[in-house]
Amino acid sequence: MVLLTWLLAACAGVPEGQNNPPASMSKPDDYRIGVGDTISVHVWRNPELTRAIVVRPDGHISMPLMGDVEAEGMRPEDLAQEITTGLSEVIRNPEVTVVVDSPVSAEFRSRVRITGQVGRPISIPYRQGMTVLDLVLEAGGLTPFAAGNRAVMHRQTGEEYESFDLNLKAILEDGDMRTNYTIQPGDVVSVPRKSLLRGEL
Repeated sequence: MVLLTWLLAACAGVPEGQNNPPASMSKPDDYRIGVGDTISVHVWRNPELTRAIVVRPDGHISMPLMGDVEAEGMRPEDLAQEITTGLSEVIRNPEVTVVVDSPVSAEFRSRVRITGQVGRPISIPYRQGMTVLDLVLEAGGLTPFAAGNRAVMHRQTGEEYESFDLNLKAILEDGDMRTNYTIQPGDVVSVPRKSLLRGEL
């Protein structure tokens, strides 16, 4: 009897995020410096050249003895090599290290978004553990005209985007969490409008 009670309790609800769509199959790229990032350039035995620099909107930084150096899109180690090459014309055997202190640009690249029939379409920074329900609530819930049972989540898996059906109406009204998937960076949820032709109005 105790075992039967335990089994019934275990089946009573579906944990959020269960049966998630496939994660992105692409290998995470090395970090690339972006506009707005704060980087520290360390030049060994040359403290006057060591400094924290914010990458300008044009993608460049300014270095003493070198002038403007393009930083956007470069890996920290590649930028360090670029600066080393430039300084070697005026300094003997410079040793340069570049460290990203504040990866501001990464926040934009890893944002998650929800559009369509929600209280306010939003684009927000990804947070680990975030689910579809969290994103909907952040957006102020569904509007009265939302066809929540036809919502879709778009996710990049490998080199292509795949779409996965969501039933936001079941999540919000019935507590049915089967499509309350765990969000990944870059996911986009779209909520269509109810259609008269579908008998939804």
